[in-house]
Amino acid sequence: MRIVLAGATGFLGTALVRGLDSRGDSITVLTRRVEGRRDRFPAGVRFVQWDGKNQGEWNTALSVADAVINLSGESIGGGRWTPARKLRILESRLRPTRALVSAFRSMSAPPRVLVNVSAIGYYGGVGSERVTEHEGPGKGFLADTCRQWESEALAARDAGVRVVLPRIGVVLGRNDGVLRRMLPPFRLFAGGPIGSGRQWISWVHIEDVVGALLHVLDHNELSGPVNVVAPGPVTMDEFSRSLGRVLRRPVWLRVPGPLLRALLGEMAELVLEGRPVEPCRLLASGYSFAYSDLAPALQSLISGEMGIPILPPRKPAEKI
Repeated sequence: MRIVLAGATGFLGTALVRGLDSRGDSITVLTRRVEGRRDRFPAGVRFVQWDGKNQGEWNTALSVADAVINLSGESIGGGRWTPARKLRILESRLRPTRALVSAFRSMSAPPRVLVNVSAIGYYGGVGSERVTEHEGPGKGFLADTCRQWESEALAARDAGVRVVLPRIGVVLGRNDGVLRRMLPPFRLFAGGPIGSGRQWISWVHIEDVVGALLHVLDHNELSGPVNVVAPGPVTMDEFSRSLGRVLRRPVWLRVPGPLLRALLGEMAELVLEGRPVEPCRLLASGYSFAYSDLAPALQSLISGEMGIPILPPRKPAEKI
């Protein structure tokens, strides 16, 4: 399959490229800076310059692609959510998506599928009832950002493109994500829950993020929202206890929510809020999770048995 990826130079994109390469897909990465990227990716990956706004050489890459995966967007965890930064976070998602959809509309034969990666922040951060893909958008900055972002992507349907919206949960990975930030205090015997401990963490192993994205590429019956989370969400207290057991460390030092809000402002909601999200559509379509339980997922990453996951080779999928 010929795949074009936009915004693929970060933690998730790097893992996904390796997964695609391992099964024999042809990969083109759209990036603002071509130089300095090649040594991080398999040798066969092609790089094309783009700015996420204007038409250019990247249109040609799209015109021969079977699928496009859009991972564009400034990190939401890189600093306080000032008004200026919130605008950058939003625009860094809307503009590239809008540019891709505009390019599709100009083509006589656009790619057959757009996988526009979103987040479970769409559902908002407050609530204890189980959430499925049928749930509407929540309230708050993240929910509003995801709603607008997905709306831009869904416009590609007008060009005859199948649009999939994977809503990804809290990613557990060795090289980035929440685990990398939580490990240092635990290893220093100073780890513990954040906030009340009752907030939900709908987590997912990086290997299953890659596996789920490959799955939605190959399953034409999937379109619209698809929750990419493990089947077993846990509370912050449960997550901390499990991490402590894997590391053989005590869990005793709680980080007060008011202190975190004072330090991070509105961005503190990333760890102080959460909802139990279920991967109903993935499971119904036959996806089998590599890590459904938290303890084995943590152990696989902390033991050093894997860094960026490379999925076992599969027979390349037929052109869709």
